Amino acid sequence: MKTVLITGANKSIGFETARQLLQKGYYVYLGSRDLEKGQKAVDQLNAEGLNNVEPIVIDVDRHESIKAAREEVGRKTQVLDVLINNAGISGSFPQTAQETDISVFKEVFETNFFGVIETTQAFLDLLKNSPEPRIVNVTSGLGSLTLHNDPTWKYYPVKGAVYTSSKASLNAFTIVLAYELRDTAFKVNAVDPGYTATDFNHHSGPGTVEDAAARLVKAATLGPDGLTGQFFSDDNAPDTGISPW
Repeated sequence: MKTVLITGANKSIGFETARQLLQKGYYVYLGSRDLEKGQKAVDQLNAEGLNNVEPIVIDVDRHESIKAAREEVGRKTQVLDVLINNAGISGSFPQTAQETDISVFKEVFETNFFGVIETTQAFLDLLKNSPEPRIVNVTSGLGSLTLHNDPTWKYYPVKGAVYTSSKASLNAFTIVLAYELRDTAFKVNAVDPGYTATDFNHHSGPGTVEDAAARLVKAATLGPDGLTGQFFSDDNAPDTGISPW
């Protein structure tokens, strides 16, 4: 049975991703900053007959929490097949480049960028034990620098200086990591779940969590011939599914 760790999985897209992977036969380590919330999410999945799941406390903002999560997962398995770096925050809005306090940048980058790097590095050894390891970094269409410089793009006026910068940085990290692992069985990709109705955006997005999660699941379950080092986005690139960086 393949195993997957999903950060920020106690609700919204992360939770639905856990559900869909459980339905595909994966064993899910459901990451949550709070054990009670994680257990509640697990209980809900259990009530649906999905039992191969357990909560893992992991706060990607805290070194000790990441270390403890790695130790806990390591006591349970020596192989992790998939890591989905889903945990993320948007920061307070509006976010102007001229006036937003540096503390907001630091807070958002701590979760969206540095947290992903540290979590990935912490679990790389377990991933390397998998015959088909997959890393999915959950990004945003707003992380495309190319599209942000295109006045014809539908989201061109949406310029959140903090969130956009954090996701563009995450995309850059994804490219480098995929390059370093290019001669291995790893598939490392950034995935835009689309503008989805969640607590993250006060349910303003038109997309569903089911469709968003399906995009993450698709990247998490890529076969040996699947692409790596890509920015998958059905929202930005409905024809090809691959967004410009």
